[in-house]
Amino acid sequence: MAYFWQASFRQASAWRQLRSGGWLTLERVRVYTLILLVFYAVAIVGWIALSGGLTDPNGKPIGTDFSSFYAAGSLVLEGRAGDVYNMAAHYARERQIFGEATPYYGWLYPPIFLFAVTPLALMPYPLALAVWQGATFALYLAVIAAILRRIRRDDDTVARLWWPVAVAFPAAFVNLGHGQNGFLTAGLLGAALVTLPRRPLLSGILFGLLAYKPQFGLLIPFALLAAGQWRTFLAAGVTVMALAGAAALAFGPEIWPSFAASTEASRTLLLEQGNVGFEKLQSAFAAVRMWGGGIALAYVVQACASVIALFSVTWAWRACGRSSSPHAGRTDFTTMTSALSQPRGSCHCSAEPSRVRPVFPSA
Repeated sequence: MAYFWQASFRQASAWRQLRSGGWLTLERVRVYTLILLVFYAVAIVGWIALSGGLTDPNGKPIGTDFSSFYAAGSLVLEGRAGDVYNMAAHYARERQIFGEATPYYGWLYPPIFLFAVTPLALMPYPLALAVWQGATFALYLAVIAAILRRIRRDDDTVARLWWPVAVAFPAAFVNLGHGQNGFLTAGLLGAALVTLPRRPLLSGILFGLLAYKPQFGLLIPFALLAAGQWRTFLAAGVTVMALAGAAALAFGPEIWPSFAASTEASRTLLLEQGNVGFEKLQSAFAAVRMWGGGIALAYVVQACASVIALFSVTWAWRACGRSSSPHAGRTDFTTMTSALSQPRGSCHCSAEPSRVRPVFPSA
């Protein structure tokens, strides 16, 4: 009987530690981080060593999704910007670069994202991939450093440990493997939230630059209005309109109708039919489809989730008002709900600063 009570007490104590997060000591953070970094290094070196040319052992381009960016940029450089939304032409360019057997990686972004990827197509593919990964990864780390500025100043241990944790964050490894834009998205979103209290116009410009991910536009405008951040709201709107106009001037006015026409195919193939795999999408829509639910039911459930997220974020920002703290809980809440409010949030877009910061709970 005594053994039974002792065992029960230990289980209850372990559960309290698990719930409180007290088990995650800085020493454990250091050890777990080292384990992950060693694993990542071995995996990356081994995968590259087993690859041949520009393709990996599975016959996919190294950097997978980045191959779509590079192919789109190369079409723009040839004066064929409209073809980035022609799946046949875009796929033909990918096969020309990576071989006839390469799988198709679609271009799903608004024309403004061509400003980011076209210069990369001036470089050889391996260099372009390295520049893209290095520059966006540096932005991601810089934003994490800004978020943790106060605690890094006050705690020497955190000052030494924050960057290995940010590097070892699993979503960072996934993003590196796919060559995706998660670091850029995390950097812009995090920087916009950090600069909001003291530099609202800069914050609005940074929010506007996120327009290449239009799904983030569902919550952010309402959050800004709820908090009375009118200057930021207007700066974001002007930035988006300026980018849209610049894209029409640079790539031709027909680029926007071409993009609009392509959204129907991408919605049907990639979202409703799950050609990318529902398991890779972080959304209520994908969960319903993965569990065998129909398309109509998935849209209803996603709409409910989006409405709940919208009202929750609006309430949180209205309650916080014009908080002077860039680390207020509303920023974490906003980045989390922004991912859940959209039907097509992908796994490699999850390198959000707020998902790293809870390792240092006093930040």
